[in-house]
Amino acid sequence: MYRLVFTQVLQRFDAEAVHRLTVAGLALLARLPLLKRLLHQAYAPHDPALRVSAFGVHFPGPLGLAAGFDKDAACAEGIAALGFSHVEVGTITAHGQPGNPRPRLFRLPRQRALINRMGFNNEGALAAARRLRRPRSVPVVVGVNIGKTKVVPESEAVGDYVASARTLAPLADYLVVNVSSPNTPGLRNLQAVTLLRPLLTAVKEVADATPRRTPLLVKIAPDLADDDIDAVADLALEIGLDGIIATNTTIRHSGEQGGLSGRPLKERSLEVLRRLRARVGDRLTLVSAGGVEDVDDVWERLLAGATLVQGYSGWIYGGPLWAARIHRQLAVRVRRHGMKSITEAIGRTA
Repeated sequence: MYRLVFTQVLQRFDAEAVHRLTVAGLALLARLPLLKRLLHQAYAPHDPALRVSAFGVHFPGPLGLAAGFDKDAACAEGIAALGFSHVEVGTITAHGQPGNPRPRLFRLPRQRALINRMGFNNEGALAAARRLRRPRSVPVVVGVNIGKTKVVPESEAVGDYVASARTLAPLADYLVVNVSSPNTPGLRNLQAVTLLRPLLTAVKEVADATPRRTPLLVKIAPDLADDDIDAVADLALEIGLDGIIATNTTIRHSGEQGGLSGRPLKERSLEVLRRLRARVGDRLTLVSAGGVEDVDDVWERLLAGATLVQGYSGWIYGGPLWAARIHRQLAVRVRRHGMKSITEAIGRTA
């Protein structure tokens, strides 16, 4: 049914317009406590066999929504009610900014992919913080993804990230430093270890000083050379990060300018995950994102060493209850393999 609606209706409208309407609808749902609780009871993962713990945070299941959808922390509860175990909001910058000119979001239905060049359009850290302070009537793990304000020069990037961290880290279940979006000029330069070390060290000081000590992760690009992936992994271990998210979108494609996500990213994302697992073992939490379409993809990422998995494009093409469906299928698979918990699958083929 959803495929018919998508092909016959949604594809006729601008992708960003549909995205904005969807966020508005989910934000409205987040303000309707009874309906939200009913949906959460019906679709959120409740099976004890799916529970996962990572960096001191308890997740009801392994599959969450990647950053990029809920840019302003407007609808995390609504998203959770549809079956996601966690929602990563953002990317949020210290100062609000409009992002890049439109059009900036494109569908590639035949490839089940998206290209975006949004440019961190968001209302800024203070606006997001106001929303994150609101009481929640359904449980949801909320990660906060922070990035560099576009007008801030590279030489002042550390201070810009620290400003966001001071505002948002106390309100986040975990914090992510995004240095891998291709849509902010110069941002990916920060993945070089010489620049990344002082940045992560400064943000970690802020995260460590919050009342509950906010876990800190870094999100990397799939386009890094293998040696650079190793260097980032070594740095993460050296300074005591809690995890790495692999991967962001890729610029290695022939379509519109911007970052490509979805099915074409599947192979490289899995390669990066396996390389990270070989490098760090279980000393860091690995979160796999990129090209996740179905239960087989989630299961493969878990076996390869991911503790958590994130999707975005898969949800767009799979329909509103995509995450709920995958979590149900994972529960069946866990029992089919004679496991008591999905955690027994993590790293089995690493």
